[in-house]
Amino acid sequence: MLERRVNIDGRAATAEVPRITVGGLRMAAIDLEATADFMIEATDPDNRIGRPLFLTSANGEVLARCSTEPQTERLFRAADLINADGQPLVAASRLQSWFPLPERVATTDLFHVVARKAEAVGRTFYMLGASEAENIVAVANVQKMYPDLKIVGHSHGYLRGEALRAKVEEINALAPDYLWVALGVPNEQAFVEQFTPHLTNVGVIKTSGGLFNFLSGSRSRAPRWMQKIGLEWVWRTLLEPRRLFWRYLTTNPRALYLLFSRNKPLR
Repeated sequence: MLERRVNIDGRAATAEVPRITVGGLRMAAIDLEATADFMIEATDPDNRIGRPLFLTSANGEVLARCSTEPQTERLFRAADLINADGQPLVAASRLQSWFPLPERVATTDLFHVVARKAEAVGRTFYMLGASEAENIVAVANVQKMYPDLKIVGHSHGYLRGEALRAKVEEINALAPDYLWVALGVPNEQAFVEQFTPHLTNVGVIKTSGGLFNFLSGSRSRAPRWMQKIGLEWVWRTLLEPRRLFWRYLTTNPRALYLLFSRNKPLR
């Protein structure tokens, strides 16, 4: 696989994480708790690799886009670890592999598990993304939920040019253990590619999609039963039909095809 060749340091740092190929991308075959534990261990000074580890997530839409957009595929294959943020990926792996994905690792859930663990051991966060108003409310809500969590900085995600480069320098100077980047696919992955060389003091970069919208409360998650049977996309479409109806109409059939044609067992 491409990421095995170009990502030598990251592969060494994640060598103990089992993976299976689902829909054409290699996914971490570990559960939510183990993913959070890995992220905590990765920021231990003894485990740093001289650059931030790059963690991202994939769902059916991402699989479809990677199969038709070479640039998006390249950006995802550069990740050190990819989590399955979609219940259909888990279901397909259970049907086709003797070592399936144990569960969905949604970033919206992962954030809270990492926050609790980080709060206990003194790790630090930086939150980059969403609009200014959304970002401020999201950070304020996180501080209410985790009063001892150290958030060393935050910023909206609409910076460009020199302002963005200056912000990256500021983030690196603050040296957060975790940089949560919520700019949407593939902008957040492109951000990681461009600025990783300038973020050597950061421990882990986790791309986060619409995480801050949920943290701010501007969007609500699907009922748990819909999440469990892989229908969260229906809920999201009902909330934002004009933005998401055509997206899911075009990506879901391709994702379904990929889930049953591009899977491989462990490693």
